[in-house]
Amino acid sequence: MSLTKEQLHEVLQSAKSAVQQAGDYIHSQFGIISIQHADEKSLNSLVSIVDKTAEEMLVKSLGGILPKAGFITEESTTFQERKTLSWIIDPLDGTTNFLFGVPVISVSVALKENEETILGIVLDITRGQMFSATKDGGAFNNSVPIHVSQRKVLSDALIATGFPYHADYKLDGQLKMVEYFVRNTRGVRRLGSAAIDLAYVACGIFDVYFEYHLNEWDTAAGMLLVREAGGLCSDMKGNLSYETGQEVIAGNAYLHDTALNIIQSMQSQISLSVD
Repeated sequence: MSLTKEQLHEVLQSAKSAVQQAGDYIHSQFGIISIQHADEKSLNSLVSIVDKTAEEMLVKSLGGILPKAGFITEESTTFQERKTLSWIIDPLDGTTNFLFGVPVISVSVALKENEETILGIVLDITRGQMFSATKDGGAFNNSVPIHVSQRKVLSDALIATGFPYHADYKLDGQLKMVEYFVRNTRGVRRLGSAAIDLAYVACGIFDVYFEYHLNEWDTAAGMLLVREAGGLCSDMKGNLSYETGQEVIAGNAYLHDTALNIIQSMQSQISLSVD
């Protein structure tokens, strides 16, 4: 890494403060800003002034920590440029939840060196839980070490998923997958924040999470959390070094491959490509 472990630790501490500041602002607006204040990007994709303001806060703070780093952000409030070190920011993951008053909302911030994620932070805003990880440094929840679950049997597992925002996207295939997991596990949850889904895999709440048609800012931080907590993340082809995050399956070392094999067998029958 171009940053030493000591430097990366210092960057993490400063970045956590920046994320907490943005999270506090979002929390202060929860229940005040609602659906009538939103702009519509597409039928199921909304954005508010809170998203944009939180992103501006993060860009300013993180830019001060690493002035030469680039930015890839969801709301494009700053110039988008990928550099050797780049911040990947989702200022408010769960905007629809936020606008409807559903208390599952997060801030997700990752730092990449070239294509490798070396730092990840996910703040579960309403629960006050800050998940963080650095490359080869372990994963933590409010500074307490976390680990993925140890459940080995699919019938004992709790699964999480999400659905794409594109209104014209055909859900039939994924719904068949969901039906399979509903019938063969303890249950399926859809929280509406990919970052929280991944954080909950990292700390052992969920055993497996899968989703299609995501963006890098949805998954970069959370995927590092899972890996540093002893879990596995891949694309739907099983590539464990996958970093883009447009599709992801994450789970503990026992159930990741089990769920992947099921999904792959169903993909041969239905169209779920990420083209």
